[in-house]
Formats: sequence, structure tokens, C-alpha cells
Amino acid sequence: MTELAPQELRILVAVAESGGFSAAGAALGITQSAVSHAVRGSEAKIGAVLFERGRSGARPTPAGERAVGHARRILRLYEALGAEARAAGRGTVEGALRIAAFRSAALHLLPPALERLTARHPGIRPEVRVVRELGAGAAGEVAAGRADLGIATLGGADGAAPGLLTGVLTQEAYALVHPVGHPDPKALPLLDWDENCGSYTRDWWRTQDWIPSATVKAEDDGMVLTMVGRGLGMAILPELSLREAGDSVEITDLGPGRPVRRVGYVTTPESASTLAVRALIRELRSARA
Repeated sequence: MTELAPQELRILVAVAESGGFSAAGAALGITQSAVSHAVRGSEAKIGAVLFERGRSGARPTPAGERAVGHARRILRLYEALGAEARAAGRGTVEGALRIAAFRSAALHLLPPALERLTARHPGIRPEVRVVRELGAGAAGEVAAGRADLGIATLGGADGAAPGLLTGVLTQEAYALVHPVGHPDPKALPLLDWDENCGSYTRDWWRTQDWIPSATVKAEDDGMVLTMVGRGLGMAILPELSLREAGDSVEITDLGPGRPVRRVGYVTTPESASTLAVRALIRELRSARA
């Protein structure tokens, strides 16, 4: 297979992000026909159809999703090349550092690490995006090339995502949260949100016959805590979420069999070798210690 040139990679990413050949051409300052020609050439080189064409635009096929993810990651390495070379010459670490994290991790794990990181390396420019930990979540942002490092929940037997490097930063125990002074908190409706159930807690939930099947859904863990504080129900929350608990809620330990989830960083092998990502991982580990 003939290798794709950087401009061909940029075109693939632009088509995926803009949703069409014309829009991609406008974003890149080239003609629609040039975009179409480049995509056809890339498909011929790769040996797969990368985009479904239609009246509404162009959408990546499964092969296209993989190709675009790799294209983003390769282009990111081109960007890092200059920053890494300058850093080596000056003895500094600099450049953009793209981070994806779920809400409570972005609120409580990242700030102290980023504070130390930017104090040591003022040339680093963190760009933090909060993503919902549903589906691919923060790890998916890394795999798709939209983030250099993600803070994610690590599930499965070994916590590893295919093709990505991971490391555990903390283990969070879940606890029962209920209105202060309620005589029978387990009799209250369960407040929950979509991100709260994963492989690390599912077995525990199945064995708890006191948890009602009917639940009240909220947008996120912060809203759940607010609703608990208003006396609208009880909830089962992990430790990071509990850092926002106010005086109107009470926290009760669920005992030795309580569910526990692992939270860690996710990055790619190539990003893991860059100075900025290595520096951030050191600070995240330091915060854990």
C-alpha cells in the first residue's frame, strides 16, 4: 500500500468533521473536486471505501472511522514533532496538551495536577474537554485522535483498551447517599444517571434486592446530589462525586462488598512518548500519592 501524504490525511479528517466534500474544501481552502479526487485516491491506496456519499453529505464507514482516527493521531505527531524539537533545544516542555475527562474527574483529579504541571512547564497549554463516560467515553476520544490523554473508568479484567496504554490513578468505593436524618433511606426512590452503571458495578447491583427497579434519572452526578439534598431520593455514588456533597446529604458506607471502580489515564503509545503527556502522567500519579 502506498503511504498517504499529510495533506491526504488532513482531507480525510476535514471530510469526517465537516460532513461533506464541499464543506471540507471550504475549510481547507481547496476545491470540492480536489477533495473528491484526494478521497478516491486515499481509498484506492488503502483498499477500502472510507465514506458513504449521499445527498446529505459524506459519512465515514467503519473503515473510514478507523482511518480518520489514525489520521488525526498521525497529524498530531506532526504537530508534536516541532514542539518536542524546540523543547529539546531549550530544555523545556511546551505545546498544546489535549485532555478528555468525565465530569467528576475533570473537577477533582485534573485541577491539582494541571496546576503543578503548568507551574513547572509554563509553555504547556492544556485543553480540557468534559465528555460523558458512555459508550467509548474518554478512551474513545483518545482512540479517535481527538485527545492526547483521557481520564476514564477502567473496566474489564485488566482495564486495558485495545491499542491504548492505561494506568490506574485511583480506586473509588461507592457509598449510599441520602437526605440527612431520614429514618429509612433505602425506602426512598433511587436517583441515578446514565454514566453510573458499568461492568465494575453491574454484578453488585444485581444482588441488591433492596434497590428499586424504578429509578428517577438525572443528567449527571452533580444533579443527583442536588436532588438527594432536596429529599427527592437516595443514590449510590462513587467517591469523586461525593466530594461535592453538602450538609444536606448523609453518606453511609455500603460495607465490605461495596462496588469499587478504577479510574485511570488512557493514552496512545505514540502520545505516551511525548514530553507533555509524560509530564502530565507524573503529576497525576503524584496527586494520587
